[in-house]
Amino acid sequence: MSGRLETTFQRLRDKKEKALIAYLMAGDPGLAETEQLVVALEQAGADIIELGVPFSDPIADGPVIQQAAERGLKSGTTLRKILDSVKSLRQRTEISIVLMLYYNSIHAMGCEEFCKAAGAAGVDGLIVPDMPPDEAGPLKKPADAAGLPLIFLLAPTSTTDRRKLVAKESHGFVYYVSLTGITGSKLSNVGDVQDNVKKLRKVSTSPVAVGFGVATPEDAARVSKIADGVIVGSAIVKRIASYQQDPAMVEHVAEFVRSLKAAMAPA
Repeated sequence: MSGRLETTFQRLRDKKEKALIAYLMAGDPGLAETEQLVVALEQAGADIIELGVPFSDPIADGPVIQQAAERGLKSGTTLRKILDSVKSLRQRTEISIVLMLYYNSIHAMGCEEFCKAAGAAGVDGLIVPDMPPDEAGPLKKPADAAGLPLIFLLAPTSTTDRRKLVAKESHGFVYYVSLTGITGSKLSNVGDVQDNVKKLRKVSTSPVAVGFGVATPEDAARVSKIADGVIVGSAIVKRIASYQQDPAMVEHVAEFVRSLKAAMAPA
């Protein structure tokens, strides 16, 4: 498990708090703004930043994140530039940064070269939504060598065997997808999420973070009672899109993140 991710979850456990994991699409609207947002969101209470790498065909993502990826690509964002950004952020912040990217982007750079560069830049983990644990062979060895935990997604429809496999192979945390569908869908049945997280805890020693469908401080509060981490993506990205022309965009987004973290405070 990565030092920084492990330390983050341990620090929060000691304070009886849960991790707020904020998703940003790198390069939306530009990499300079992404860096400003990372620093501002940490100050607003985010514990982990999930940094999306823009890709032209993001299968797991809904329209909000797809449009953000288009804006990221339009601003000239590339994987190498994102790694440079992480490196530059490391001079200003120790917040855990996890990259979420599709396997094509890694393959194009080469697994070994990518993992070395990501580890050297200060990345703390990788989420590759189109690479399940049973197909992660080519990435596993170079990721381990670079000290990069692979974080796998678990769907609500997963079988017991799949749950065990994901629990065994996922390090840093397990990413539990709260609903079948794409990012940006609405969170409906928290009871189901609770049941599935309980089943997952029986087979996993890693923290469990829940994503997809968490859009409001109320959602964040409900999910934080069940999981070790709450992942908020589309709701943050939507605000970045709405305030793009506003010089105070970063402050508006930070204010929303502050409201999410406040809602997650222990009772």
